[in-house]
Amino acid sequence: MNWESDTQVVDQIYRKESRRVFATLVRLLGNFDLAEEAMHEAFVVAAKRWPLDGVPENPRAWLISTGRFKAVDLIRRQHRFVESYAEIAARIDQITAANVAKADSEIEDDRLRMIFTCCHPAIAPEIQIALTLREVCGLTTDEIASAFLMRASTMAQRIVRGKNKIKEAGIPFVIPAKSDLPERIDSVLTVIYLVYNEGYSASSGAVHTRTDLTSEAIRLCRLVLDLLGGLDRYAASANQSVSASGQLPDPHLTGSPDQSLSSETMGLLALMLLQESRRPARTSPQGDLVLLEEQDRSLWDQEMILEGTQLVHESFKSGTIGAFTIQAAISAVHASASSPAETDWTEIVGLYDLLNECSPSPVIQLNRAVAVAMRDGPLAGLALIDNLLQSEQLSEYHLAYAAKADLCRRLGRRDEALANYGHALGLAKQDPERRFLERRIEQLRQAGSSSIS
Repeated sequence: MNWESDTQVVDQIYRKESRRVFATLVRLLGNFDLAEEAMHEAFVVAAKRWPLDGVPENPRAWLISTGRFKAVDLIRRQHRFVESYAEIAARIDQITAANVAKADSEIEDDRLRMIFTCCHPAIAPEIQIALTLREVCGLTTDEIASAFLMRASTMAQRIVRGKNKIKEAGIPFVIPAKSDLPERIDSVLTVIYLVYNEGYSASSGAVHTRTDLTSEAIRLCRLVLDLLGGLDRYAASANQSVSASGQLPDPHLTGSPDQSLSSETMGLLALMLLQESRRPARTSPQGDLVLLEEQDRSLWDQEMILEGTQLVHESFKSGTIGAFTIQAAISAVHASASSPAETDWTEIVGLYDLLNECSPSPVIQLNRAVAVAMRDGPLAGLALIDNLLQSEQLSEYHLAYAAKADLCRRLGRRDEALANYGHALGLAKQDPERRFLERRIEQLRQAGSSSIS
């Protein structure tokens, strides 16, 4: 018996399965707080039993079974066995007696049910995002508050309001009917992408990426695409090779509503896969940030790039494209270049123009300005960034000052570069980004000292 090893297994399963166990318990119990408490009770039992009895063949099913019986114990122990909880106990008994295979298939979809519940139109959009990050992905209230630059107490109130809304409005823990998907899918895709973004580039802290969040976002997007029937259609054409020219089909096509929903879901999945393909090269072994132009492209995941590129082409062919598909197309252009010098910046600028037309924002305009600088030279990009900063829309966005600093550095404007790197450093929250900015500042200072001497 190896107690330390068994304890590590419990910890690993907690990190991997806890939110799935929680989602299933929410479906069974219909109550967030009771499900959370039951889940933790189940893991306490696992920590005591598994070192003695061994880890069960299906840990998730064991934890769910233990959790639902613990829920009944919790209700009785806390003297709250009122009518509503009696109904919960009855539902638990029904599930226990149900067909095991059916229960297993339901368990697999429970986190998708949770996303649709948290993204119900009766819940305000800002609460949808917070609730999903907390209940579906397991981020702490402090982590979510940091991501949105607000106080933890304010975020906690927002999450409580979301839970109360689900209870008061009787929002069901179900995947909506196909007829209801058009009005529900946009918010679901947006939340999935926000979950991915938090994993791809954590808003704060010592770790630049969180693979648990990126993997979960990709998995959830696949479930949504399957729900829409898009996986079958994609699989039918996936074996068709991408054109040798790499040119995308005409983006201004019209398709059926179902095709449009699938198209943008494909676009989101493609975007996440293409971005995720670069993750091994985005940080050094020491955890330091590595810019796109300096990355070792041999580390990029070619299978993800192939699938993502195929999805982009399928999305362009299938219907009117949206913002996710255009962003995925930009990532596909980067992925197709074997070196920074071979990147087709003209195509990227054109795609940013299309993206800004589809979904205008200062951040998109900033990214376009960087692409223009790569195509036409630093002065051209710097003029665009200065205009954006003068409008004050990006006054608190550290990457705007970092981009300006980099262009000033390339132009030999050392003092301007130092000032803007310093401004970016004052706004940056993430440790790897802060270390990167500090290195840039130190490099410029050393270069200035050597030129003086």
